[in-house]
Amino acid sequence: MANFLIFTSYIVVTLSLANGFINGVDAARAFFVFGDSLVDNGNNNYLATTARADSPPYGIDFPNQEPTGRQEIGSEPPLPYLSPKLKGDKLLVGANFASAGVGILNDTGFQFKLHDLGARKVLVTGTGSMGCAPAELALRGINGECDVELERAASLYNPLLVKMIKRLNKDIGDDVFIAANAHKMQIDFITNPELFGFATSKEACCGQGPYNGVGLCTPLSNLCENRDLYVFWDQFHPSEKANRIIVQQILTGSNDYMHPMNLSTVLAMDSIGV
Repeated sequence: MANFLIFTSYIVVTLSLANGFINGVDAARAFFVFGDSLVDNGNNNYLATTARADSPPYGIDFPNQEPTGRQEIGSEPPLPYLSPKLKGDKLLVGANFASAGVGILNDTGFQFKLHDLGARKVLVTGTGSMGCAPAELALRGINGECDVELERAASLYNPLLVKMIKRLNKDIGDDVFIAANAHKMQIDFITNPELFGFATSKEACCGQGPYNGVGLCTPLSNLCENRDLYVFWDQFHPSEKANRIIVQQILTGSNDYMHPMNLSTVLAMDSIGV
């Protein structure tokens, strides 16, 4: 069975698939993650930074109130690469290199050739609905409407991402790179929250100020009673329910959301050695 590497940068999520053998035996899948706070499962807890989620009310609905570690496909989640527990057999599960606050520019991020390093399937998520986050409604929005400039940037970015993915796959001669249209996934329930069981897509569950979009989510912030009614958890990040909807689209979404295939198709092909 092939090894998986998950790469993320900023809000770009990459899933890489490479063949791996350990002592001559086909190895189980391993996941490696790179990115920002959307996928940071604890690295920043070991860093001197305010960009971390290891204090209440983060994780309030998760067992033991731990704010990170969920994984939908059922395998053991990889540990943060800074965790002292990441050694021995845990390395075979993979590692999460994501760090809250990381960027995509050369001065904040990093670049390398995934395919040259053995990556065989790379899932890249485009930018989400940047102009509709509570922080942007509070800072830039007019009468609770999404910021037009940021939404225009997102709407331009995602088609260009698909175009780049097609070009890369053509150059390689295989469907290595897969694009996930995160903007469309989010805008569906942002523009029609009631259809998905949400009460609001404007106000964050945790925060302060207009739309609860000002400042960090802390124990002193306003906190909603029912997190499932909110599209956004804090000023930027989707709620757990919203994230589950996004993950399901990544797993089973049509070509409107996933190009050229969804993650379930990738896993099915991997299981039969395609």
